[in-house]
Amino acid sequence: MADASGAHPRRSRLRRALMFPLAFVLVASLWEFYKAIGPAKGGSILGIRVLPRTDDQSMSHVWDMWSRLWQPEVRGNSTRIISVVAQATFYSLRVSLLAFVLGSALGIGLAVLMARFRIAERALMPHLVISQTVPIIVLAPLIAALMAFASRDLASKTWIAAVILGVFLSFFPVALGTLRGLQATPPAALELMDSLASPWWKTLTKLRFPAAVPYLAPALRLAGAAAVVGVVVAEISLGVRSGVGRLILSYGQEASTDPPKLYAAVFGAAALGLIMASLVVAVDRTLMRNRPQENS
Repeated sequence: MADASGAHPRRSRLRRALMFPLAFVLVASLWEFYKAIGPAKGGSILGIRVLPRTDDQSMSHVWDMWSRLWQPEVRGNSTRIISVVAQATFYSLRVSLLAFVLGSALGIGLAVLMARFRIAERALMPHLVISQTVPIIVLAPLIAALMAFASRDLASKTWIAAVILGVFLSFFPVALGTLRGLQATPPAALELMDSLASPWWKTLTKLRFPAAVPYLAPALRLAGAAAVVGVVVAEISLGVRSGVGRLILSYGQEASTDPPKLYAAVFGAAALGLIMASLVVAVDRTLMRNRPQENS
């Protein structure tokens, strides 16, 4: 029985490990399949393009994208493009992690405030919802302008604007998920803590927060993705000197003469999202590790 029970988790881990490269193979196969059968100039219905172009300038072959990663970024330079993309991705990862941590802390703090004071929830929640309807593409220049108005030194630190935009997008799902979890505490358990005259902060840390973990974990996943989107959009909008967003912007200007080069930067953005997702999953498993397994 011990061997059989131990073999099942190993098979499950092996299956999950194999699904990762198989997903890439499937996406690459679908890409090449559409490139082979799709219209070279794309397809339109009533003047609206519904099918992308499949010519080499619009859709490069997968092997051309892969080989471009190992070639010099600029002709006559020995630095390979994969090295440049890796450095830019690492820079954006650090900024995204900072935005994720700050945004999560802000979201949890707001959730605790709204759970403690009902009037705070009624006052803040409509504004929090409205804040997420603002187009993010216009927020980065606005934040940069406000920073320049506040201080000339801040105007040169465009990465701060990227962090602020990442925080702006990531705090909302954490605040919403944490608030829902804090309010989902069983009433009987709350009555027991009240009967023991437990302070509110002790009830929060010993009862409400553990009960909110199942709601907080998926919210953190959304926050991690939102932080990456905010940082990359800010890098593109502001032209941050470092970061994968800058590479997408600069390589996109060369797409007409070197299409695979743009996809090299896109690979960096995809890797950034995957790394952030893996880190958030690790946090998720840490939070859920000590919780009892639910019976199916």
